[in-house]
Parts: sequence; C-alpha cells; structure tokens
Amino acid sequence: MPVNLRMAPTMYPEELVTPMRAELTGIGFTELRTPAAVDAALRDAGGTTLVVVNSVCGCSARNARPAAALAIRHARKPEHLTTVFAGQDADATARARSYFTGYPPSSPQIGLLKDGKLVFMLERWQIEGRPAEEIARDLVAAFDEHC
Repeated sequence: MPVNLRMAPTMYPEELVTPMRAELTGIGFTELRTPAAVDAALRDAGGTTLVVVNSVCGCSARNARPAAALAIRHARKPEHLTTVFAGQDADATARARSYFTGYPPSSPQIGLLKDGKLVFMLERWQIEGRPAEEIARDLVAAFDEHC
C-alpha cells in the first residue's frame, strides 16, 4: 500500500527543529503553523509582511535565518514578521507559498508582501552560497523600497 507522505505530521523530529524555529520566533517572528493562521496573517494584511520559509537545510542555518535577523535590525522594516517551516508544517507552508504568485516553491524562501500582495522574493538559488550579510543587504533594499 502506498504511503501518503502528505499526511505525515512532520519530516523531522520536533526536538531537532525547535532550535531552528526559535532562531526566528526568538527575535519577533510569528510562526504560522496552519493554513488558517497563514490566511489570517496574510490574506487581508495591511502594510508590509515578511514571510520566511524556514527549513532544516544548511542554507537556512548559514544564510537565510541569519540574514533575516540582520535585516530586521534596519530602521525601516516590515510591520509584520512571519515564518512557516517547510518539511514540518506542510499545509501551512503550501498556503504561504500560494501567496508567492509566479514563484515555484523553494526552501528556504523569503517573501515580502505589501497589503497582501507579493512585492519582493528571494528564492533558494538567491540565498544558497551567499553570505548572510549580502542577503540581508538585498532584504534591506526591499524594505527601503516597500516599507
């Protein structure tokens, strides 16, 4: 009988990902763990919202999470900071990605929405292999333009 991986609660043990979640929630990001939570935060959101698609992969740890942490220190930043965790909260992540019109799913991935519409996106290929400081500069430039 085929296994339905979509129904699996998580891909990794929660104790493994808890510190990875905390890297963002500990600095003010709200974790969205259900599709309903994603819609409540993004559907009719006024102002600007940063959405970090977090993941276990090495480029999240070395590049994306540290870049987000650096970028939100900037004077001009999004009003709302949110995150979903790919490979853990699959339905919430899929719903968040549904707001990323025109972009395929990637992990990690960082989107900036303004009034519920995507205005800036960093995909994995723009994150992987780049230092956090460089990625943070891209985010800060987006913040300066849209926030």
